[in-house]
Amino acid sequence: MLSLLLEPESQVRRISDALHEQACTDPVAAEVLQLIPTLLVTRFRNKTILEICAMGGLTLEDFSQSKAYQEIFGLGEAREEARGEAREAAKVALRQLNCRCGPLSEATTARIQALPLEQLEDLAVGAAFSEGVALLDFNGPDELTTWLAANA
Repeated sequence: MLSLLLEPESQVRRISDALHEQACTDPVAAEVLQLIPTLLVTRFRNKTILEICAMGGLTLEDFSQSKAYQEIFGLGEAREEARGEAREAAKVALRQLNCRCGPLSEATTARIQALPLEQLEDLAVGAAFSEGVALLDFNGPDELTTWLAANA
């Protein structure tokens, strides 16, 4: 396994093939196969997944079964989910603000859309309820501008 990290790139396929062959007869070697994608990703950070698969004689399925792939994919999903929640929160806040403060300028709309989810929630319900002012408490666009200046 260490030779995957140390040998020249041109030897990676040969080493990977030898490890796969060994895994056919050795149960411990079979368990270690999961580490090949992780080692190759660590070593070849400038390569795409497809390049790494080709280099190591792996299929995309082999790669997707690795712990590293699953963790990376999970992080991507979590980030996308958070972005989606923030977009939804911004839409709701903008609808309410347009009703409460009148039509908002493009600049104000962009500032609100750029707020992280936590600040959008603070805007919607007031920071810690008693400390902040919620958007439904605003009496006009000036109060929104003041809140954005203090919180954005």
